[in-house]
Order: sequence, then C-alpha cells, then structure tokens
Amino acid sequence: MKEKLKSISEKLKIVFGYSIMITLLVGGATFFGFLAALIVGGDAAVAICDFIHGKIIPVMIYASTITVLFGLLTMYLAGEMALTASAKSKEKKSTEAEPEK
Repeated sequence: MKEKLKSISEKLKIVFGYSIMITLLVGGATFFGFLAALIVGGDAAVAICDFIHGKIIPVMIYASTITVLFGLLTMYLAGEMALTASAKSKEKKSTEAEPEK
C-alpha cells in the first residue's frame, strides 16, 4: 500500500511542479501587463488593467489554491509531515536551550 501511495505521490509531484511553474509565470505576466499599462496610459491602460483584474487574476487565485492542495496532498501521500513539529526538532531545540557546563 505504501509503495502505491509513493508512486501516486511521485506523479502528483510532477503535476505540482508544472502547475506551480505555470502559476508563477502567469503572475509574472500580470506584473508585466500592469507595467505595460503604466507605460501606455490612458484608455488603453484602463482596458488592460480591467482585463487583467477581471479575467486573469481570479483564475490565477483558483489555480494557485488548487496547486497548494496538490502540494499538500503530495506531501501527505509520501509520508512527509513538513507542517508538523517532529520529535527531532523538539530534541534539537531542547539541547540548544541548555547551557554547556
């Protein structure tokens, strides 16, 4: 069962990697779209900003939310508990807090 979960996790890791890359590229494109609108100015700038704000940003928000869910699902299927405190980190903190004698 664990091997099957690991293989599913590896496939989801690929989906997560590509989707995060696409989300970041779209975020960069929106930045350059707003920058172009700033340079162009006038009614064309308003049209560009309305298009970006009305059509692209809502889709990007949903896509990034789904991407985060893919990442979390990938972590938990692989058995990685990155968002929880582990016993090793607690032990490390307790040894760091004690002064040396």
